[in-house]
Amino acid sequence: MGGRLEGRVAFISGAARGQGRSHAVRLASEGADIIAVDVCGPVTADSAIAAATSADLAETVELVKGQNRRIVATEVDVRDYDALKAAVDNGVEQLGRLDVVVANAGIGNGGETLDKTSESDWQDMIDVNLAGVWKTVKASVPHLLASGNGGSVVLTSSVGGAKAYPNTGHYIAAKHGVIGLMKSFAVELGAESIRVNSVLPTNVNTPMFMNEGTMKLFRPDLENPGPEDMKIVAQMMHVLPIGWVEPEDISNAVLFLASDESRFITGVALPVDGGSLLK
Repeated sequence: MGGRLEGRVAFISGAARGQGRSHAVRLASEGADIIAVDVCGPVTADSAIAAATSADLAETVELVKGQNRRIVATEVDVRDYDALKAAVDNGVEQLGRLDVVVANAGIGNGGETLDKTSESDWQDMIDVNLAGVWKTVKASVPHLLASGNGGSVVLTSSVGGAKAYPNTGHYIAAKHGVIGLMKSFAVELGAESIRVNSVLPTNVNTPMFMNEGTMKLFRPDLENPGPEDMKIVAQMMHVLPIGWVEPEDISNAVLFLASDESRFITGVALPVDGGSLLK
């Protein structure tokens, strides 16, 4: 089956790599044209995770074009509402409409208990992972309403939006907040046939998870842990015998929520978690 999003336009944040790139390519493969944004640079001065680059976003552009779809890509920080609005306005002007919004952009760091988390780390996390999601949807809603055709909004939360893990409290708080945003938007926009849902990924094989800091967080007992060392512990988080999932696994859920196959589903937090929430 193909063409589930034929003739539609999807706005995706954090599209330069990882889950965002995967979402862009997957939705394009089903017929959607893409409006893509990414900061393409470090969000915080001391981030241990290498930032996405302009070259990464350019690669996403080529991959979408490889699906014979159009794409309008802009380097934007989701903390900057005016820039976000300009990007989506420009994308709609070029592509003609907006039907799907995927608020995916986010950051991750950890290592401290909440009482030792710095104010700057807290603020960066809330500004990107919670306020940035709100601003992404806020900038998009006028275009969804203007179409008169309803639409689908998908917010990226996390299994950390439904349960707690130690040493990542600011992330947990933000991702719980995303689920609250999702439910509120769903109630407020439902009368206009705009559906709003959330995906809750477990660990995903992207740079935000597959990095030295995360490996050391999982395996503090080892001096230089690698993916196989981390997998031993990560498998304990799941019911299924996995340590993580692939970006495409999340994209398949996003596609379902964006398509008419889920036309009466709204206000749902959908885990893609290998059973993590059962543990």
